[in-house]
Amino acid sequence: MTELVSYAPDRGARIANAWSPASRITAASEPRSLSAAETRGGDLVPLVIVVDDDDAVRLSICELLESVGIESICFGSTRELLDADVLHRPGCMILDVRMPGLSGLDFQSHLAANGVLTSIIFLTGHGDIPMTVQAMKAGAVDFLAKPARDQTLLDAVNKAIAADLAKRGDAHTTRQNAGLFLTLTPRERQVMRAVVQGALNKQIAYDLGITEVTVKLHRSSVMKKMRAPFVTHLVRAWQSLPEHLRDELPG
Repeated sequence: MTELVSYAPDRGARIANAWSPASRITAASEPRSLSAAETRGGDLVPLVIVVDDDDAVRLSICELLESVGIESICFGSTRELLDADVLHRPGCMILDVRMPGLSGLDFQSHLAANGVLTSIIFLTGHGDIPMTVQAMKAGAVDFLAKPARDQTLLDAVNKAIAADLAKRGDAHTTRQNAGLFLTLTPRERQVMRAVVQGALNKQIAYDLGITEVTVKLHRSSVMKKMRAPFVTHLVRAWQSLPEHLRDELPG
């Protein structure tokens, strides 16, 4: 189970963190991609990406995260971040709203358009209500005004990391179930849809014009291929499938 962080007033105090056994800080003046060895060994360790054009703010945030054992990396602009190979990592981003090049809000839209769903916390000294509403509607986890209290920021980071891990878990389940679903024959897919909709074998047989024995055979095959020990598991697998897979079945 993931253990979240609680921040102690003493910056030197390090709180045990189950998913972040070590911190590695990159100064804003030296943005980099993680090495191949780091990537292979730490892909599942959450990383907090800090993007702010204010050197003092950026490094202060990274020092705060380091003080509680959270791995982070700093960038002075969104362009520097795009040039690095870190967006595949689980975790979250702390973005300033107004920066050279792409603004934080524009960058949020850019990421969404490219299928990058990393959780985002906006931290800015230039926020207003319309800006906050826009960010939150687009999926931001939080929108904090500078200067934010350390514990407030850490609480937001914990929330954002948890949300990101949940999204990644759901996406993995969807990909896995979609792959299993594609191994079913067209008839098995029809039977699966009928089963998850609550139809009895006799009704499925009548609707599909096949015998009840044949339905039972297809049903057994579906359960085995979808790795579903019970119908409840089959229902959850069906609900996780992308709509285009569910909708392409003939009525």
